Parts: sequence; structure tokens; C-alpha cells
Amino acid sequence: MTNDSTAASQGTGDPTRCPTWTGLSQVERTRLLQCYRTGMQAGDPQYAIDMFSTCVAGDPGNVVFLQAFLGALRQKYGARKSSTLASFSTYGGRSTMKRAAANANWRDVIKQGVNTLKSNPADHSCFLAMAEACENLMLAECQAVYLRASLDAAPADVEVNRQCSRFAASQGNFDQAIECWRRISKNHKGMSEESEREIARLSVEKTIAAGHGLTGRPGAKQQTDSGGGVATMSRRVKLEQVIRDNPADIDTYLDLADVVEQEGTVAEAEQVLAKALAASGNALKVQEHIEDRQLRWGRAKLMLAEKRLEASDSPENRTAVEKLKSSSLRHEIQIYETRCRRYPDNVTWKYELALRLKAAGKVQEAIRSFQEALKDVRRKGVISLELGECFQAIKQYPLAMQNYEAAIEVLTERETEIRKRALYRAGVLAAALKDFDAAQKHLSAVATLDFGYRDVAQRLDKLRAARDKGVSDS
Repeated sequence: MTNDSTAASQGTGDPTRCPTWTGLSQVERTRLLQCYRTGMQAGDPQYAIDMFSTCVAGDPGNVVFLQAFLGALRQKYGARKSSTLASFSTYGGRSTMKRAAANANWRDVIKQGVNTLKSNPADHSCFLAMAEACENLMLAECQAVYLRASLDAAPADVEVNRQCSRFAASQGNFDQAIECWRRISKNHKGMSEESEREIARLSVEKTIAAGHGLTGRPGAKQQTDSGGGVATMSRRVKLEQVIRDNPADIDTYLDLADVVEQEGTVAEAEQVLAKALAASGNALKVQEHIEDRQLRWGRAKLMLAEKRLEASDSPENRTAVEKLKSSSLRHEIQIYETRCRRYPDNVTWKYELALRLKAAGKVQEAIRSFQEALKDVRRKGVISLELGECFQAIKQYPLAMQNYEAAIEVLTERETEIRKRALYRAGVLAAALKDFDAAQKHLSAVATLDFGYRDVAQRLDKLRAARDKGVSDS
């Protein structure tokens, strides 16, 4: 597990920049921000702990609040290791957490966990339970912090290392994942065989991931000069020197992030980008650069999880893929909502947002965004098709058919796949509405383009049978 990479790890972050912040009401944001500021100014560590615990319970995905809370605990208690006696003293609280987890009340798990940590700040079982809650709430950044804390509290514990390894691998940090199993092997001789098996498996995954550009390249820090010898100074070192000489050189930070991502890990690249953002004074150019990288990293993590599922179809791997899909989709919605607010006249961002809202099942919100995006005449056909599917999903069938037909009218032969989909949707809906002439027209048009498209041949047979039955009944 890497050390925490954001400014929040020093307690100097901005809680209003965390992704979960926008999901709170204005009243709640005001209340939590006041608690946070009071805690930062408090001279009494216990009072600061009380303020920050309120913040974490109110916004469990806010890593700045979480880091401030853990920092206040360390200030009062110092670095402590987990102990059996201490864990026994908070047994009742952890029992409550288990009941909440059994009922999938993940926010309650975190609230109870905060109370438990106030009594026992080194309860590694509590940290693991809170990490699991964050995983189910798709709060990966806070999940990483809780796992790091559990490892600090109980570095030799089997379950702690197992969970840390699983999370590190899911983020593409295979060296860290392997190190967890090495610790298990070192401290638990009876698990040497399983450890060796997991290390071998992770090594293979690391190789596969490297082949897809999803992890750092071992030994990439050395570069050769034009004569074939080892260069006296790597590109990374040179860029770091430039930044030391000129800390305001933002472009060099971005170049360094590229190199660090290739040679190290995504987490290390995030550290560089966090420094770039701070050095730029939160410049919009850097914010959007980070957003673009986050979109790419999210897709890369999902692709890696899908590769893992292809190699081993297990319930755990299927769950991992589904969670990553949901997490990635939610993050993309947040990014495109932000961009739509920044650039209200940019129809491309509205279209991208609408696609993701539709995928997330937020159909009515998607309809509004698609309708705004219709100003882009180049996309009129595909947007009309998407609108038709949205209206059909909420059972507004006349509006759905109207949009399908609008799509068919403007989609050209060069947009064959989209045109086939629009014709198919229109034909299926027309058949369901007993408009057999329209159904015949649209489905026949699909068959003309591609007779093997989906189940169009079977639908045409059923349609002919239904029409024949209607004639015989008359």
C-alpha cells in the first residue's frame, strides 16, 4: 500500500474538492465545513477528534475529513499497534458494525467505526470493516486510507495483508500486492504454499497488465544515451531537478507525471499531479488534465478487472468488475456534470453526460441532457435514437416512436450500425403497439441491410403469423 498521496495526508486539503462533497445539501455542507474548521483550530486534540468524527460520519467519502480525523487520533495517542486487550474493550462496537454490515447499512458501519476508533485508534478489525464499507459505497480513496491504517496497526495480520493485497492488485499496484503476501509468508510459516501460489499469480497478472500499459515497467528508470550506454541522468531525475529550480513550471509537472506513471504507479503519478495543482493555484487547465487522466485510469482499471475475469470466472472477480463499472460510471458522471457547469454551451459535454446518465438508469435526467445536446446537428440521428430508448424506458411510447422515426430520417448509409438499431427499435415498438404496417416496414428495412441482425428474421416470421391470424379471424 502506498502512502497517502494528497495534501489531505498532512491535514491541509480542501474538503470541498472531494467528489462526494457535491452530493450533500447546502445545509449539510455548511454544518460539516464549520465542524472541520473548528477542529483545525482546536487546541485540544480530543475536541478536534470530536469535530472531525462528525465530519467523517456526515461525509464518509471525504478523504480530507478522514485524514484530519486520523491525524487528530495520532496527535492524541501517538503511533499504536493493535492489541488483543484493546480489541476486547471495543467488542460491543464491532458487534454493532457486523450487524450493520450484515444488513448492508454501510454508512452505519462507518459511523459506528468512527466511535470505535475514538476509544481504540489501533483496532485493525475496525479499519478493515470500514474499508469494506467504503468498497461497497465505491469510495476507493477512503478505502485505501483505511487499509493503510489497518496495515500500520497490524502489519503481520493475515487478513489485513490479504485485503491490502487484493486492493493493491485492483489498482494495478502489483509490487505492493506481492509484498503483502511476502509478509504473510514471513510471519506465518503454515501459509507459505498459499503465499507462493498468490505471488506467482500476481506476477503473471503484473506481466499481463504491463503488456497493456496498465502498470509501471520494471527497471524503466534507466535510459540509454545515443551511444548505447546508460544515461548519466534519467528523464525523471532531470524533470525533478527542473521543478526544484522552478516550482511554478506546470508543464514540467505534467511531463513528470507521464514519466512517473510509466516507470512507477498511478498512485505516484497522482502525487505529482496533486503538487502540480497546488503549484498552479488550482488552475483550470491542470484540473481538467487530472480529470482526463482519471477517466483513462478508470477505464484501465476496469479493463484489467475484465481481463482477470476472463482468466478466472469467479464470484469475487465478477463482483469486482461490477463494482468498478459502477464506480467508474459514477465518477465519469461527476466529471461531465462539472464540465457542463463550466461550459454551459458545449453540447459535446452534454451528450457525454447524457450517455452516462442513461447507463446509470437516470433516464429523466438523461432525457434533459440529450434534448440540450440536440443543438449539435451532427449528432441529431444518434441523439434521437438515444432519446427514443429513454422515452421507451419510461413508457412514453408515442414520444419514443417519434424519436426513432426522427433518427431513421436523418441517419445516413454511412451510419449503418446506428441506423439498423434505430430501425430495429422502431419495428419492435410498432409491433408491440399492434401497428403491424409500421413494424413490417421497419423490420424489413433492417433485414434488407442485415438479415442476420439480432432476431429480426424470427420477428418478421411472428409478425407475418400475427397478420395472417388477424386476416383469418376477420
